Amino acid sequence: MSRRRRVIHKKVVKDARYASPLVERLINAVMESGKKSVAEKIVYTAIDRTHEGSETVDPLEILNKAIENAKPRLEVKSRRVGGATYQVPMEVPVDRQIALALRWIVTFASKRKGVPMQKALANELKDAASGQGNAIKKRDDMHKMAQANRAFAHFRW
Repeated sequence: MSRRRRVIHKKVVKDARYASPLVERLINAVMESGKKSVAEKIVYTAIDRTHEGSETVDPLEILNKAIENAKPRLEVKSRRVGGATYQVPMEVPVDRQIALALRWIVTFASKRKGVPMQKALANELKDAASGQGNAIKKRDDMHKMAQANRAFAHFRW
């Protein structure tokens, strides 16, 4: 029996400009202290900056590619079995994949010091879309950890 209650997922509304739930989730990830209008300006400016250098028609194409590249497929979770704690590799649910990818991109963008957040987020999105950058490195590290602990996969339940 589960020790926790069921998770109640809130329906994410679509953003005003692009009518995309993914952009709304990015805005919510960027938002600090409930300042949604500031977060919207940051995200919309970053999307415009990423769209400037490319000849694609869809401005969200780079954002979608960046999220797709940064999504982790496997992660490790601690399982306590007989007094020992094992790092058990588990598949990541789709909703959590997106949440982790967004969180990593925003975190690494905010860690870029001396650069405005709009520019840092745009650069991080471009890097993730091209298959490099800190969010991709974090995903690869997570996959390596899961690969190294695949001997404990039989503890999955």
